[in-house]
Amino acid sequence: MNSERKPNILIVYTGGTIGMIENPQTHALQPFDFRHLIDNVPKIKMLDYRIENIQFQSPIDSSDMNPQCWMEIAKAIEDNFDRFDGFVVLHGTDTMAYTASALSFMLENLHKPVIITGSQLPIGEVRTDGEENLITALQIAAATDISGAPMVQEVAILFENYLWRGNRSTKMSADNFNAFKSNNYPSLAKIGLGIHFNEESLMRAIVKRPLKVRYAMDSNVMFLDLHPGITEEILRHQLNTPGIKGIVLKTFGAGNAPTSQWFSDAIRDAVNRDIVILNITQCVNGGVHTKRYVAGDRLAAAGVISGHDMTAEAAITKMMYLFGLGLEAADVRKYLECSLCGEVTL
Repeated sequence: MNSERKPNILIVYTGGTIGMIENPQTHALQPFDFRHLIDNVPKIKMLDYRIENIQFQSPIDSSDMNPQCWMEIAKAIEDNFDRFDGFVVLHGTDTMAYTASALSFMLENLHKPVIITGSQLPIGEVRTDGEENLITALQIAAATDISGAPMVQEVAILFENYLWRGNRSTKMSADNFNAFKSNNYPSLAKIGLGIHFNEESLMRAIVKRPLKVRYAMDSNVMFLDLHPGITEEILRHQLNTPGIKGIVLKTFGAGNAPTSQWFSDAIRDAVNRDIVILNITQCVNGGVHTKRYVAGDRLAAAGVISGHDMTAEAAITKMMYLFGLGLEAADVRKYLECSLCGEVTL
């Protein structure tokens, strides 16, 4: 980015709490009209940026987020990629980590910042985290390194005091302002009196290639959460879900599951039907270590792939992305065991 000109930033508003404001007549919260953004957040004028915005025709609650919405966000970024230095996506918090993970896979060769943020309180409230999050996200989207290149060149989540890699993030609190955390990867930046980037943790492409957006996301995947007392009948019913191609198996501890023969047989039967099964831990810290215990080793022997320290959000969206590429099950398994954009520690 040329430091002698104003940064050009595009805001993409999808919906969520940050975009709500109280109707003066009814006092009900309603979607914010971002054509009046500067009037409602006057501090933005102090940034002296060129800011434009795109608003979903019908802003949605993040609980309604789906692959079609991810395509709309990705399309907005692709269509405007050459015109802007950075992008800020305003989004509801509940599925923000899913969107951040999905976009990290869909936006192949990304070398500009895509900063996703939101708030726990509406931006129109007197006491709100929305204004601060929006301003900080804009500053990060405009930040450059000593060479003039974008400081952040990946999809990231900005919330309160931290910037996290998008595909390493999870919503950890429903009511705290620091709502997100990356349990297995350090923060990309800490926000206090200033914005302090952890440059060693930032994504940097060895070779800069043109942006390529992969729109297809295959939704024929699911989570399967283990719990004590799960029965063979229930397990086989889930493994035989019609049309299912991939399953993210959420196991105990370091990747463990029941050692009963019927359990291993049911899993092996599914794998033999070319269903891809990825093992991730139910724990918020750490990852899968299949060789540590017999229980985990049996899953690996049955053909289950280790998800290492991937988040649930990254695991399920990565599977959607790989099947969306039209890959066969064997190739999906191969790429699940690779780091495509910093989503896993191998």
